[in-house]
Amino acid sequence: MTALRTALEARRTAEKSAAWSLLRSVNAPVAVAILGSHLSDHHRELPSSELFELVNTDLEELRTHGFDLPQTAIQYCRSWLDAGLLIRRPSRSREELYSLSDGALAAIRFVQELTAPRSSVTESRLTTIVERIRRLSIDTDPDATRRIEALQAERARIDEEIRQLAAGDIPVMESPRALERTEEILSLLAELPEDFARLRVSLEELNGQLRRQLIEEPQSRGRVLDEIFRGVDLLQDSPEGRSFSAFYSLILDPERTVALSDDLDTLLERPFARGLTTGQRSGLRRLLTTLQDSSSEIHQVMTSLSRSLRRFVQSEELAEERKVHQLLRAASAEANDLFQQGHRPFREINYTLDLSRVPISSVSAMKLHDPQDSAVTEPVAQAEPPVVDVGALLKSVRETEIDTAELIDSINAVLAGNGPSTIAEVLDRHPATQGVASVIGMLVLAQQHATAVPQRIEDVQWSPTSPQTETDVAPSSPQQRLARVPVYLFKEPIT
Repeated sequence: MTALRTALEARRTAEKSAAWSLLRSVNAPVAVAILGSHLSDHHRELPSSELFELVNTDLEELRTHGFDLPQTAIQYCRSWLDAGLLIRRPSRSREELYSLSDGALAAIRFVQELTAPRSSVTESRLTTIVERIRRLSIDTDPDATRRIEALQAERARIDEEIRQLAAGDIPVMESPRALERTEEILSLLAELPEDFARLRVSLEELNGQLRRQLIEEPQSRGRVLDEIFRGVDLLQDSPEGRSFSAFYSLILDPERTVALSDDLDTLLERPFARGLTTGQRSGLRRLLTTLQDSSSEIHQVMTSLSRSLRRFVQSEELAEERKVHQLLRAASAEANDLFQQGHRPFREINYTLDLSRVPISSVSAMKLHDPQDSAVTEPVAQAEPPVVDVGALLKSVRETEIDTAELIDSINAVLAGNGPSTIAEVLDRHPATQGVASVIGMLVLAQQHATAVPQRIEDVQWSPTSPQTETDVAPSSPQQRLARVPVYLFKEPIT
């Protein structure tokens, strides 16, 4: 049963694991080389156009050396995306961002370890195991006496080391052992991208699980809603979130980051560091930056998912999703009842369903817009500027705008000669040169500068200027128009 269970688990992993899918693919060496060189080092994410260009350059070089690669860069990236090796995410710009999945990172690291295997069981690794076992034994011991004895022994060892250093006995670790421990640190550092990618996937899966609970599970819906409305960050409160928050606070600690940076600079100046390769020196130099960039990216993902979950709850989106879920469940239940009654999906029911009118066509039938089609091929002729007709410009302006200045002059002239006057009295002495537009302009000025006379109306007349202006008035003659307007009394000149 043990072998059977292991075989079944291995088969299930082979079907779902992106790492296994990459290692058993036909072009596994090409995928490992291209993806590992562009996405597993300092650049964790790349825009689609930049990634396609880099992959295309690599494909051309590989083809010249005998690799059979018939597809284009976009097609290979699409196949890697479908296989779960690449993760595509939207960005603030129009381009999508591509990054490696945790499975792809695991497969690439596995191949790198095969090409450069560890020579033997190193002393540093064994020392790390022993120290961690001892530390775990002390920290989990409930007996205070034994823990005090262990701490006193540790203090005695430290005091003896201090005494030896003060006496001038300064032992320095040999270069081979120092290089060995440095390689052990770099080996642990190489596993971090995979851990970060796995954490990101776990957070996204947890976000989807919470959304499904809010939509599908009535028993847990109230608890989740209560926690969200109380301000609880469910993603940060999860085991993954708590573990990452502790790591993130450690990375943001200024004292520890400064101390780590100083230690790295000091190590790179030690004589044994000359035995490191250029890549290893670069990895140590960028260690702190890599940790900060990766943790900041995960923190942004966690913050974005938390805000999205809160918006999902507080907006109408949750109610809409629940309604759709209820309708789908009701439709599935009714379909199941009909199936139990003997109705088959292919049975004729004599019912016509009106489909939507959304046109459906193939992508290949679409025609891309070519800006060259609308380009001007004939040279542009230089035309002489015409002489400006001031009278025509004034006439055009008067046809589109109310001449307020003319109306104000007419009102002020009537007030100067006759004293307080109404709109009809002004228009009697200064006819409406713009037809109904002058009447409208006079009413606007009256509302702003005149005094309304309650429950009084008067008749105003004007000559039409164009057929378009004659609406809602009763003509008194073929050449005159008449309208009744409220009485407004102009008392003071308009300045």
